[in-house]
Amino acid sequence: MARGPDGAGQAQGFSLKDQLFNADTLGDLAAEYAVLPGFDPDRFTTEALAGLSSRGLLERLDWLADCIEVQLPSNFPDMAEALEAAMPEPLDPSKKDDDFGRFIHAVPGILAVRHGLENHRDRALDLLEAATQRFSMEFYIRPFLNRWPDDTLSRLDRWTEHDNYHVRRLVSEGTRPRLPWAANIQLDPVVPMRFLDALHADPTRYVTRSVANHMNDLTRHAPETVVERLRGWRAAGRQTPKELDWMTRHALRTAVKRGEADALTLLGYAQDRDIAVSLDLSPDPVKIGSALQIDVTLCATEDLPVMVDYRIQFHRPNGRLGEKVFKLKTAHLKADTPLKMSKSHRLKAEASTFTLHPGTHLITVQVNGQDRAQASVTFA
Repeated sequence: MARGPDGAGQAQGFSLKDQLFNADTLGDLAAEYAVLPGFDPDRFTTEALAGLSSRGLLERLDWLADCIEVQLPSNFPDMAEALEAAMPEPLDPSKKDDDFGRFIHAVPGILAVRHGLENHRDRALDLLEAATQRFSMEFYIRPFLNRWPDDTLSRLDRWTEHDNYHVRRLVSEGTRPRLPWAANIQLDPVVPMRFLDALHADPTRYVTRSVANHMNDLTRHAPETVVERLRGWRAAGRQTPKELDWMTRHALRTAVKRGEADALTLLGYAQDRDIAVSLDLSPDPVKIGSALQIDVTLCATEDLPVMVDYRIQFHRPNGRLGEKVFKLKTAHLKADTPLKMSKSHRLKAEASTFTLHPGTHLITVQVNGQDRAQASVTFA
């Protein structure tokens, strides 16, 4: 899978941008726009294909918009009408999840921002409402939030009750504080909480996953507010217990990695219990590129749910130390019964998020958010 818009982190030999934009996918797009009077699909395909190779993924989206725009009316209301007329059928409403749409259908969002943002706000928002039912408009609602915050928020209020779940999801996803690949928004991160209050009880996992991801983003800005809201949702009982439990775990995943007490307490993991923890690392030294064996044993005098993570300290290029958290196990600890857990952790020579260097590294075991055991090992 791709880790970024330019394909960083993809498996060797795989190109996401070429999979998304090629002769076949552009042919599909050309056929859709061919319904418009005067639109020349062969001209579009020839021009668009010629400009793909030198562009990255997001640049290709802008390029497709360039190639389509030249064959559309220059007046934005007429352009919007043409864009809507060329749209394929809405995404299948029965799928309920993981139906993001096709990247080739981002063009209406790009042109809505280009030509509708300043002087045709309402018509442009209408276009986004229609377009997001074919491909998520989460990137393209954000310029409207920055330029017209009050009017756009008012529109999003209405969309929380939309009959199409893709439009409802857009309300949550488009207002996320840390939306991947997307431009920042200047909105107070807590303002969209009213949308999450409305959407947390949505029957569609595609929407509730977005709400949980949004809440996870918010734990970086207002962790107390997130925990308070999750408690409130539980008390309100509008969402099914099973789905809300899943949402809560997903929403607090980053807070849990940081060991935040309120988040762990809400999930049922106590921090003030007496838990004995031993940590063994082998081999020592361990070669970068091979695997480090991590063996942990826990013991307590009472039954306890436990969430066990471990952190690896590593050296940054600037000489400072950094850490990365890894999951080990979630389990139920029985009184006076040792619980053993193991993991073979591969020390990637060229990890995508940090580079390992030879030297002494500290491994810390974290149980229910509390540091319980540490040991050093030499990377060679």
